[in-house]
Amino acid sequence: MDTSHTGSAWGWRVWVSAAIAAVLGAVIGGFVVNANEPSSGSPSDGPSAVAGTAKAATCAATEVAEKTLPSVVTISASNAETGGTGSGEVIRDDGYILTNNHVISVAADGGQVSVLFNDGRSVPATITGRDPKADLAVIKVDGQEKLPVIPFGQSKDVVVGQPVVALGAPLGLSNTVTSGIVSALDRTIEVPGDDGENALLVSALQTDAAINPGNSGGALVNCAGQLIGVPSAGATIPSSAGGGGSAGDIGLGFAIPVDLAKLVSDEIIENGTVTHAWFGVSVITVPPTQGQPGGVYLRSVVPNGPAAKAGLQTGDMITSIDGKPVTSTNDLAAVTLTKRPGDTVTVDYTRGGKPGSAKVTLGAQQ
Repeated sequence: MDTSHTGSAWGWRVWVSAAIAAVLGAVIGGFVVNANEPSSGSPSDGPSAVAGTAKAATCAATEVAEKTLPSVVTISASNAETGGTGSGEVIRDDGYILTNNHVISVAADGGQVSVLFNDGRSVPATITGRDPKADLAVIKVDGQEKLPVIPFGQSKDVVVGQPVVALGAPLGLSNTVTSGIVSALDRTIEVPGDDGENALLVSALQTDAAINPGNSGGALVNCAGQLIGVPSAGATIPSSAGGGGSAGDIGLGFAIPVDLAKLVSDEIIENGTVTHAWFGVSVITVPPTQGQPGGVYLRSVVPNGPAAKAGLQTGDMITSIDGKPVTSTNDLAAVTLTKRPGDTVTVDYTRGGKPGSAKVTLGAQQ
């Protein structure tokens, strides 16, 4: 994994393939934030509407833009040393706006955030709360009349091949609209987070709609104008010209699924923060070898923690959770982001070469 930084702004590149890096869709301090890395129709008013939308070759982008752009905003965030722009969407009419954490994190410690609306109004905003682990955040503007809210779709209705429209402010160019399809589902993408830790885009939608720096936090919508994902990263091919640049959008963009975005944003608005689920284990990835499938090895188990109470032990190899294969520590981390404290999951494991199964009731991260 290449974790090199570029310029004076924090940046990163993470594998998508040996030659492709991915880029967070935000512009920070004038530099591109380099980052990295499937399947169902669009939600609408019923099954027939979903099927019809999924079969359409493209969305009527003009109609979608007219309906959706009033809910999409350009976000500027800065501190005393640097600043940048990204995108967001109004999720409640009293001023709450959803975006990516990396769009506004630069302003988290006493910085400034402002919002530019579709009609040209620019107003200050405050940070309601952030979830660096899921790369999501909510900000709020006050003193505005009832704001147009973007309607939410449902992740279960999204299908591979359905047409979509992405709206945001790439490179600070507000009210930009691009279109494409959902290329794949269920991508788990590791991206840089706060304080040198990583965030995960869990069950991310992959799309060929152009996702460029500044699109982060914006809206990926279906043909009905319903939010189905929050664009957060896009892949690029590093430029052969040198200087750390890239060839721009190549049709590989990734968006956080709407169900997770809604879950996190609702908790942020209610509590100001997010409490993630916790297994109570320390783990490492064990790659598959000849005759062995690999999995996640329990390096240690916290006494009286959720895993310990379920009977898991140091040295166990987790192979699946709720029937879904576990091949890396990211798979375990993804469960802690999509499940809530108190949820119960079925963990399949091997111990001394023999299979076993345990019901783990997840705890809360401190």
